[in-house]
Amino acid sequence: MTEKQTIRQTTPNEVEASADARIIDVREPNETAAGHIPGADLIPLGELLTRLNELNRDTEYTMVCRSGSRSGLAAEWLQERGYRVKNMQGGMLEWSGKTK
Repeated sequence: MTEKQTIRQTTPNEVEASADARIIDVREPNETAAGHIPGADLIPLGELLTRLNELNRDTEYTMVCRSGSRSGLAAEWLQERGYRVKNMQGGMLEWSGKTK
């Protein structure tokens, strides 16, 4: 049995400072309508595993949700499938940057 790899964490400030961050927001459409990080790909958690064809294993993704819980689960799922991911701690509740 292999040991589960820990999901790397990042802060909202680190995400905001990274101009080339590829962000996936896993909140539901009604949540993202109230504001999301500009440039983020909006893929609700329930659709993530059926939309893997939209992602590239060579790209590192930063997962985002409301509080960091769903995005942590999404990061776990993707990492188990060979994707490079980080989870934004605190989610949009901690985000103080621009929103769209």
